[in-house]
Amino acid sequence: MRPLLLPFTPRFVALTLSVAGFLGCVIASKGDWSSAFFLPALVFGVLVALGAHDLYQRKHAILRSYPISAHLRFLLENVRPELRQYFFEDNKDGRPFSRDKRAIVYQRAKMDMDKRPFGTEIDVYEEGFEWLRHSIAAQPVSREHFRTRVGADLCAQPYDISLLNVSAMSFGALSGNAIRALNLGARKGEFAQDTGEGGFSPYHAESGGDVIWQIASGYFGCRTREGGFDAEKFAAVAAREQIKMIEVKLSQGAKPGHGGMLPAAKVSAEIARIRGVPMGEDCVSPAAHTAFSTPIELLQFLTRLRELSGGKPVGFKLCVGQPSEFLAICKAMLETGLRPDFIVVDGKEGGTGSAPLEFMDHIGMPMRDGLAFVHHALIGVGLRETIHIGAAGKIASGFDMARALALGADWCNSARGFMFALGCIQSLSCHTDRCPTGVATQDPSRARALVVSDKAERVRNFHRATLMALAELAAATGLDHPSEFASEHFCRRISAHEAASFADLYPAPASGAFLRGEMDARFSAAWRRARPDSFRAAPRVPFS
Repeated sequence: MRPLLLPFTPRFVALTLSVAGFLGCVIASKGDWSSAFFLPALVFGVLVALGAHDLYQRKHAILRSYPISAHLRFLLENVRPELRQYFFEDNKDGRPFSRDKRAIVYQRAKMDMDKRPFGTEIDVYEEGFEWLRHSIAAQPVSREHFRTRVGADLCAQPYDISLLNVSAMSFGALSGNAIRALNLGARKGEFAQDTGEGGFSPYHAESGGDVIWQIASGYFGCRTREGGFDAEKFAAVAAREQIKMIEVKLSQGAKPGHGGMLPAAKVSAEIARIRGVPMGEDCVSPAAHTAFSTPIELLQFLTRLRELSGGKPVGFKLCVGQPSEFLAICKAMLETGLRPDFIVVDGKEGGTGSAPLEFMDHIGMPMRDGLAFVHHALIGVGLRETIHIGAAGKIASGFDMARALALGADWCNSARGFMFALGCIQSLSCHTDRCPTGVATQDPSRARALVVSDKAERVRNFHRATLMALAELAAATGLDHPSEFASEHFCRRISAHEAASFADLYPAPASGAFLRGEMDARFSAAWRRARPDSFRAAPRVPFS
């Protein structure tokens, strides 16, 4: 008896009604298909065919159990990000960036009012809340275009870098129009754009804005046919006046240690030409470099790049993983006398077009911890005054910048902040090639939505307004320049009744302390195991 009642249960009622509607239209039309019943019969007939297909297909259990009606579930799942953003998200919700954080970028990029009414929406007694200690003796707001000089002692062509720059984003991940708009905005605002590992493209070159050329494990734009490093090709590109610094990528925050691959089917003639890879083959970015394999060889490679580029600042970017590996690089600097001009610390909260969930959520050190570690390690070996540090990882406001500067950064890089300035709406479709705003796509029909001249102005506006917000924070803290932000200026709530300054949470060693054997628990074990001739740490010594 139960099988006979199935068509009348809620699971099958959509199919039952469709069958009833189709039969009703057929009977009512009396064979006259020119009547008003033809269109309804066609609609019900399509639904019946869909329901029959759902019942007998083998891939989706939910469709077999709920023919026709289960398609609503898939439809709602497809529009879930939009429903969340437009109807259910409050100002402080939203991941990776809250609505409030996205809105401040949009407002500053458009030069709209960016003020807020009625008081903060943040629970200031919640654990993790952070604030800046202002001063009674506030200073006038500086109108200076804040910059810091990189490579002053080792380089023939040092570079005065802005305190805020476009973080690494490749052509291929972003559309040609997005790269154009970022570079034109960088030229107008006098800041730099990092090429990302995809190479220095014509879209970077078109407007003449300052460029940081990133060299990753695929050596795109300076590679041999076999995928190794080609010094001659590198020198030819690095000689361009527009390229101001060279950055060797060891790892990136969202997927450190992973590498990547662009399938052959997606390697267009344009991408193949820019990256220097053959058509018809997978474009592989190995997880590790082939030009060096030890800390000493890394420093020798950086020195070679500095020479090949005509004396431009050279450094490396990493997301901190095993502390002993970075300390091994420090030991290699001490042993060889070689060193980078700068280090960019990327946090695991950094963005990417696509990454495995395990890597995105659980691999790598967050930016604040990694930045403080690198800063303190360089202090401990007495090299902090000669090496500049950049920081990247969810930086989109003046407060984000001030906090990074206080933890040891000399400048900040932002990727998604500038993407918002371009018009990104955080649709979370970067990996699908269906970006609705033309930012993260290679589809020409979608990329045309991004008007370069308009978005370049927004990029410049966002940069200028964010630096002005930083200047206002520095002035309120009683400082003459943002470079004076220090760990004691920031506090974090560690319980409803207690708070601690960053100076207490991230205590700094004395300059050269490691060389004198003055170690604390954060560094001592990793320092003992670090070796300048290998990234692999020495074996742990068992307790006797």
